[in-house]
Amino acid sequence: MAVQLNIRSKDKSGRGAAINPHPRFDRERRESDVTQGLSACGDTKAAPRTRVTEEAPKSIITRNTSPDLGFDRSINPYRGCEHGCFYCFARPSHAYLGLSPGLDFETQLFAKPHAADLLRNALSRAGYEAKPMALGTNTDPYQPIEREREITRSILKVLAQTRHPVGIVTKSDLVTRDIDILAPMAKEGLAKVAISVTSLDAKLSRLMEPRAPTPQKRLAAIKRLSDAGIPVMALIAPIIPALNDHEIEDAVAAVATAGAKRVNYVMLRLPHELKDLSREWLERHFPDRARRVIAMVRDMRGGKDYDATWGRRQRGEGPYAQVIAARMSLAIKRQGLTIGSLPLNSDLFRPPKRDVASPRPKRQLDLFGA
Repeated sequence: MAVQLNIRSKDKSGRGAAINPHPRFDRERRESDVTQGLSACGDTKAAPRTRVTEEAPKSIITRNTSPDLGFDRSINPYRGCEHGCFYCFARPSHAYLGLSPGLDFETQLFAKPHAADLLRNALSRAGYEAKPMALGTNTDPYQPIEREREITRSILKVLAQTRHPVGIVTKSDLVTRDIDILAPMAKEGLAKVAISVTSLDAKLSRLMEPRAPTPQKRLAAIKRLSDAGIPVMALIAPIIPALNDHEIEDAVAAVATAGAKRVNYVMLRLPHELKDLSREWLERHFPDRARRVIAMVRDMRGGKDYDATWGRRQRGEGPYAQVIAARMSLAIKRQGLTIGSLPLNSDLFRPPKRDVASPRPKRQLDLFGA
């Protein structure tokens, strides 16, 4: 079903956010409108540039106990994301760094160059039990800076060497660079990739995800991965009322043609600062439907901008959410696909040798031992 979108934005900044709202933990409030003013006067050279700061965390694996997720551990090689997706649920996490979830999130990035070493040491610890590791649960592991830094690739090398299962979530075709690592892993049931396809409309995609690869590149990536024997799941996410929801059937058909065997979806979520960022974005690009979009989102969340309750936060509730679920189910069935994720093999794990620089602690001697 074709729907004509009235795309009127003249923003040439190449950024998703045009404001930098204060982090919710800050006592002092500060507001700025950076890119809108620049684009209005045609000055794109002065637009905020990406700044990358290297950090040295003590650990690299993040644990969770959420029943909504299909994994209990994950790695994020980067914090912040240059893709600039206005809807990104990870934006509020930048507030923990004292930075804004707005423009800061996509321009003030943090990289973890020693992630592979930290991972190797973590996997070598006595008693470590292998279960699927997730990459890209907060920010994209294949965002533009990965092309040069190759932190994600270094992590995959460790996981391949130890035969540790891994699942990747990305919206970048850069993932195909690592087919040489992922394909052999996939043969042993150790790797899978989920690629996010938000819209098939290149113009709409560029507004929603200004520095992410085009929909056509993502579909091509699905095909390349699938042809290499790597299981691919397509994420139709997020589904945004009155904006991209009309594309559900076409999107499912497109990813099926490209080679995806599984599909999942997530409704638009607006936690914390994201509710204000999304309102600003909608008013800037789609003033004719901004109120309608927000009203429908709130209708799925019990009249609130967001409901974080497990079991409801991903899909929402109410008549509209039920209609979307039914449409997705029918579209997936028509294409012969499966909804949900593919299980991985955790039985082949072999711990690495511990780094010489970080030897195992000596066993405490018995009190009365010889």
